Amino acid sequence: MAQYGASPVTVQKAMHALNALGLVETRPGVGTFVRAVRAPRAVDFGWQTAALGSPQARLPAVSSTQRSAAPDAISLHSGYPDRDLLPGRMVRAALARAAKSEAALTRSPVRGTPELQAWFAAELGETAPAGAAAPTARDVMIVSGSQSGLGSVFRAVVGRGRPLLIESPTYWGAILGAEQAGLELVPVPSGPEGPDPEELDRAFRQTGARAFYAQPTFANPTGVQWTPSRGRELLEVVRGHGAFLIEDDWAHDLAIDADPAPLAALDDSGHVIYLRSLTKSASPALRVAAVVARGPVRDRIAADQGSEAMYVSGVLQAAALDVVTQPGWRNHLRAFRNQVRLRRDLLVDALREHAPGAALERVPAGGLNLWLRLPEGTDVERLVRDCESRGLLIAPGTEWFPAEPAGPYVRVNFAGPAPDRFPEAARLLQAALEEQD
Repeated sequence: MAQYGASPVTVQKAMHALNALGLVETRPGVGTFVRAVRAPRAVDFGWQTAALGSPQARLPAVSSTQRSAAPDAISLHSGYPDRDLLPGRMVRAALARAAKSEAALTRSPVRGTPELQAWFAAELGETAPAGAAAPTARDVMIVSGSQSGLGSVFRAVVGRGRPLLIESPTYWGAILGAEQAGLELVPVPSGPEGPDPEELDRAFRQTGARAFYAQPTFANPTGVQWTPSRGRELLEVVRGHGAFLIEDDWAHDLAIDADPAPLAALDDSGHVIYLRSLTKSASPALRVAAVVARGPVRDRIAADQGSEAMYVSGVLQAAALDVVTQPGWRNHLRAFRNQVRLRRDLLVDALREHAPGAALERVPAGGLNLWLRLPEGTDVERLVRDCESRGLLIAPGTEWFPAEPAGPYVRVNFAGPAPDRFPEAARLLQAALEEQD
């Protein structure tokens, strides 16, 4: 304190930080001492190569969307919205209240807290047409994020070595989760209105698959939303084959110019297994999602999830329920929609003006991403590296194809930080493209 003119509180915080980093140790009644630095011993982990064998999945353990960015980089690679778009005050207050509740000291039910189950069921039931039986709280299982739910669905419904029909391109996490579950991926190409029903029917007949994974609403990465008629046609194909549609409604709260219309609301016969997450619209720290399934398949998924994760933190469930039932939640979603629309349009305009080499085939009506087609012959991986060397992070489109890429693509997130730098980002992308000529 005397040497640096610091207050006792500042010094105490500094000592606490040093202790947490393992740089000092406190000995009661003696004092605080710098820890001795021990020279690390070289360790050979070569034996693990033989013990582990070849990896089951072809994708890297960490996707390009999960890379950390330098402080001055323009980050368009992430799969999450900018923290300034999230209801930070509501989330912090909800977590504080949950930490003081009984949820902080008790085990939550395996399938989730009844109140949160009921909320997810009611949200889906609101869009159900007249005459259709709405889902109940019993049909809902709370999971630790949709990725965990996908893993359980793939294992319980499809099974190792069995085929899974999957849109192409599609969410990289679904590809990774399916490969880790040992499934055989069967790509079904998807166009501006969704997959062709005849193509899906042919894939079912040729493979004998029992499930089809898809994102009917604002698909990641393309932003495509199935038309209502196309969705009903595809659902009829699934029903006709006595199969399941695994509907990933990850962008339910990310609508911009169109409203979500889950196919699960049209189906009360148990053909649709529905997933919805709060991670993107509330906070990445609230790893809370729901799987909605009806009939015996619900119990199989619950059994797998219970053996994998046992249960989801009651504190997170209580906080999530607190956030979505606050009067300000709907106001947040409206403000979120407006802010994301502005950022989307800013990035679209910047790309059209400054990056003519990156073609945007459609402006998405929701979600977080733009799917850009690059000139034929573009080395996508090299382009991504060149952009990163210039201070721009984008995601290579190769990760979103379950088989060979249909062309050179990159995905950029328009809901990320620093929208004022979108023109600069577009110029950097164009410069990297021109360097490949």
